[in-house]
Amino acid sequence: MAGDTESVMRGAADDDEIHWRRELPAGNTAAAWRARRTLGTAARAMLRAGALATQRSAGFHGARGDRRADAFTRRARYAEGPEESAAGRTLTASAAPGSPDGGGRELAVLCRALRATAQAVCRYRTTGATEHFDTAVSDGCCAELTEALCQLVRGTEGVRITLAWSRSAGAPRDCPRRPPALVFTPADLPALELAGRHYVRVEPPVPVRVTGTVVRLRRARPGEPGSVRLDVLAGAEVTQVRARLDDEGYLRAVHSHLAGLPLRIAGLLESRGGFRRLSGAHDITPVPVPEEARERLLKRLRKALDDFERGMGG
Repeated sequence: MAGDTESVMRGAADDDEIHWRRELPAGNTAAAWRARRTLGTAARAMLRAGALATQRSAGFHGARGDRRADAFTRRARYAEGPEESAAGRTLTASAAPGSPDGGGRELAVLCRALRATAQAVCRYRTTGATEHFDTAVSDGCCAELTEALCQLVRGTEGVRITLAWSRSAGAPRDCPRRPPALVFTPADLPALELAGRHYVRVEPPVPVRVTGTVVRLRRARPGEPGSVRLDVLAGAEVTQVRARLDDEGYLRAVHSHLAGLPLRIAGLLESRGGFRRLSGAHDITPVPVPEEARERLLKRLRKALDDFERGMGG
């Protein structure tokens, strides 16, 4: 997988860059189309993992930090290689360093995370121990990154990843001025897949106190526990959570929904399900809001009801 390292690491005048090169067996047109689509999907997933790691160190992020991470992947610019793009072999993504809403240089975090992942994979293949992946979390390694690498590597003979820094901003702290290329091969897949499962399994739940608007209520019979879904306004970096409430808590949720008031719930945000589920719900109470804010919430609820009725043909 040797090749044009100098041209790949040319660097943009004002952007940080990451380059992916996949070594693919010869295939037909349909296979090339699938490979091209896979490369684009996996590349965006890798950028998302880097953006998530910029916000916090965690083995599994789930839905936490979705808004900012997805915004970064949309903000990045993508360019396919001129000769091999149709076969899904080369792709470059560039991003402005230190953008105001990016929380830092995401590609710098991704550079450290990829190096730590490569080292952990190598040590795992030597020792068979997973503690190397636990150590790599502090450098940004996570389940989202290992899954993106698996997507990139499957069906290839290997993947070469190279980063180059903005000429105006220079190399980030703790990153080499000319980062060496990192290579992942199909032989790394068992370790990467194991690491991803390990990260999801060991990530602990997070105690939270969430405030949100009630957008769904469901229970089988009056007097029994029921489930609610909230659009999160504050208290957790997720867009929605689900919670199972006892009869009293469920009635409070109904009251909040009818009155157009937010609901506050304390509990544990579980990693199972991607941090979208609240367990052990308690301290359930409607939250008074200023009249102006309440009117905005009521308009939002009415619009949601109108959209629902139109969808039902009403």
